[in-house]
Amino acid sequence: MSAVKPSLIERIIRDDVRAMGAYHVPDAHGLVKLDAMENPYLLPPALRAELSARLGEVALNRYPVPSSDALRARLQAVMQVPAGMDVLLGNGSDEIISMLSLAAAKPGAKVLAPVPGFVMYAMSAQFAGLGFVGVPLRADFTLDRDAMLAAMAEHQPAIIYLAYPNNPTGNLFDEADMEAILRAADGAVCQSLVVVDEAYQPFAQQSWMPRLADFGNLLVMRTVSKLGLAGIRLGYVAGAPEWLAQLDKVRPPYNVNVLTEAAALFALEHVAVLDEQAARLRAERANLVAALQALPGVTVFPSAANFLLLRVPDGAQIFDRVLARKVLIKNVGKMHPLLANCLRVTVSTPEENAQFLEAFRASLQD
Repeated sequence: MSAVKPSLIERIIRDDVRAMGAYHVPDAHGLVKLDAMENPYLLPPALRAELSARLGEVALNRYPVPSSDALRARLQAVMQVPAGMDVLLGNGSDEIISMLSLAAAKPGAKVLAPVPGFVMYAMSAQFAGLGFVGVPLRADFTLDRDAMLAAMAEHQPAIIYLAYPNNPTGNLFDEADMEAILRAADGAVCQSLVVVDEAYQPFAQQSWMPRLADFGNLLVMRTVSKLGLAGIRLGYVAGAPEWLAQLDKVRPPYNVNVLTEAAALFALEHVAVLDEQAARLRAERANLVAALQALPGVTVFPSAANFLLLRVPDGAQIFDRVLARKVLIKNVGKMHPLLANCLRVTVSTPEENAQFLEAFRASLQD
């Protein structure tokens, strides 16, 4: 077997890619998995049986219908996309972010977003050859409007991302600050497309979707992952047809497979079940916040998502201790200086939340 020559890899693969690490997903086998903001609830047994029968009728020998008209129409109706707006589908919202980066990758173009924020904004920008500008949040993780406007004026970004609520902090940015950024990006300070990322909308119950028609430079991006369908990998972006027609040109053909489409259509027929699950998680979030706030040395930040951001005296040590007790959470302390000693935990079932609390309390006392 011939060995791969390092010199050949160096010649072929970009320097910045070789210097990167791959997106790491830890092995959660045998652990209580609270690191990935998943909905812990399955569909009820009767619906799972019905879905199984539905999937059994899917023609796996045929390519998907590229336009996915039926699914797009269902999403527009169920998610109350305003009249005159359209929807584009992606293999998760990650692919939509990649499409946006690819479509906007003119020489010298930049992407701008508050930091800490979702890592794929910067990664997708880098993959497409775009510059990335991160504007630090305030110490309390609120949006720094003045710093954002100054960075917009200086860098003239092609795309601005605003996560609503933000990941990994969990908070909703101030609506007036966001509106000021949208208006400034519509020619007053720069000419930029603003993408409001509402991945956690089922838990926030606030949205910019109704205001799409108010701003010609606004897109609203969502995923069905947090709603309880992470395994089917479906994201969508809503906005003016003029924008989506351009993004559609860089969308990979057949990017939404037939099983994903069939499962999503079925789930949207029973969206009340998913909405009820989201309501249970919102209630559990309040219970978990109350329990954590009672612990000495623990700061719990406000969250409108299905996770909580915590600050503890020694984040790395507490993470390791919790993991040793078979509970997997996320150590975000190295993501950004503002997140020093911070941990992120997914809100789950009462049983899994109790397991986490038991492990967390014990870890604080070790």
